[in-house]
Amino acid sequence: MVLRPNYTPSIPELRALVFCGDLGSVSRAAEALNLTQSAVSRSIRSLEERLGVQLFHRVRKRLQLSDAGRAMVHESREILAALDRSARMTMAFGKGGDVLRLAVLPTLASTWLIPRLPEFLKACPDVSIDLTSALHPVDFDESPFDAAIQRAVMARKGTDVRHLLDETLITVAAPELLNGAELLSPEQLAAFPLIQLATRPELWNDWFFQLGVRPQERLQGPRVQHFEMVISAAQAGLGIALLPDIFVQSALAAGSLRQVHPQGMDGSTPYALIRPAASIDSPTMDSFADWLHRTAAAG
Repeated sequence: MVLRPNYTPSIPELRALVFCGDLGSVSRAAEALNLTQSAVSRSIRSLEERLGVQLFHRVRKRLQLSDAGRAMVHESREILAALDRSARMTMAFGKGGDVLRLAVLPTLASTWLIPRLPEFLKACPDVSIDLTSALHPVDFDESPFDAAIQRAVMARKGTDVRHLLDETLITVAAPELLNGAELLSPEQLAAFPLIQLATRPELWNDWFFQLGVRPQERLQGPRVQHFEMVISAAQAGLGIALLPDIFVQSALAAGSLRQVHPQGMDGSTPYALIRPAASIDSPTMDSFADWLHRTAAAG
């Protein structure tokens, strides 16, 4: 049996690479890492010898990354950041109490869930919440999450899906965009830039179709990645937005957005709490789920 050579760098080698790449100097990297210059130099030399590539060029007494070094620094920085996140997450267990790891649609988290979380944490002060933005379906076999709060249609096989919130989309705009106009007819509305949601490009056509109006063949307006960006674009006056009403309650109350047509549109799927069907019994997760459903039912 022939053993394959081990090319895997050590953590000190990765840190030396990233710091030398960022600071352009062994001495400055050593100072930042609280190591000797010789220790940092040995790490870089060991890494270059094992990989068989030159990671740095010396230019006027400064270290300059080679093409290979530049590519490896990018990957190494991500690896070190992932290890740091993992360590911080593990440290949370040492503080006592439970940690709930939740994958949540970003706008649902920022506009609906997070403003309500203090109520849950007040009732359960020993629980820590670890929130991660998730625009794609969660694979619980490959991720550390206890649950996801997403659209029900995003649930994968082998999950338990419990309804939370229905989706009603409404048309909103910054008051400044409307130049004093009150409610707009669909035809008037179509003359404005319409902010497009890249992940759900059919929304505007569905809204016009519901009202029996044929929109322009090509809708004009900026295209953004998710609802949080739609809200920001609408508040900046970039166009009229079609948004779930639960996402814009505070903006409507504050007057930074105003509804421009009374007709809402039901979304194609509700928002739901999604959990692995075979998840381990967790009283903390059960308590959170019960609180979440009571909160959603209260509006």
